Amino acid sequence: MQFPIILVSPARAENVGAAARAMKTMGFNELRIVASDAHLQPAARWVAHGAGDIIDNITLYPTLADAVADVEFVVATTARSRAKFHYYATPEQLVPLLREKQQWMNAIALVFGREDSGLTNDELSLADILTGVPMVADYPSLNLGQAVMVYCYQLASLMQTQRDKNAQDQGQQLNALRHRVNALLKKLNVEDDNKMSDWLTQRLGRLEQRDTAMLHRLLHDIEKKLTE
Repeated sequence: MQFPIILVSPARAENVGAAARAMKTMGFNELRIVASDAHLQPAARWVAHGAGDIIDNITLYPTLADAVADVEFVVATTARSRAKFHYYATPEQLVPLLREKQQWMNAIALVFGREDSGLTNDELSLADILTGVPMVADYPSLNLGQAVMVYCYQLASLMQTQRDKNAQDQGQQLNALRHRVNALLKKLNVEDDNKMSDWLTQRLGRLEQRDTAMLHRLLHDIEKKLTE
């Protein structure tokens, strides 16, 4: 299973290097970067210290939407829950949730925002789940490199989990369900109800594989009735 770490517009080369080092230490190997060339600065490789292969294989994207285009499930980190209707989980709570997802999905991404401002609301809207590190202090003291380390440590066990043999065939179920729901909303002329549409599509990511399959069956029956 692919499990890319995505950094959106990192400003400091040292943070990119620290992220690569944390990934290498915990068994993650795919780093994607959005709208930044900070990794090209020498400091990134100095701080990476043994994780130069991750720096060398960084993939660049112009936007976060491009970076997650091939991903079925997106987890976005944020210091606070700013996007409406999103489910919010701690790093610890992510483990069982993502362990279930990885049994039937081919790609899950973990997204980190800018050092100074995090992710925009438009970028957060691309996520299925938001997550943040609980802080004792009021002032968030984790920098980007430290945050990547926290999540890579917490989620490292997922990299050792054996996948279901049928995962390759099931991997597109969730994306197909999203498209199917959006098409139904359009057919019912309620696609302009943004509150309903956002609530529904963002909740789909919380479904387990069996529930996703059952909802496909229900939508099939609804679509059949609408065409009679």
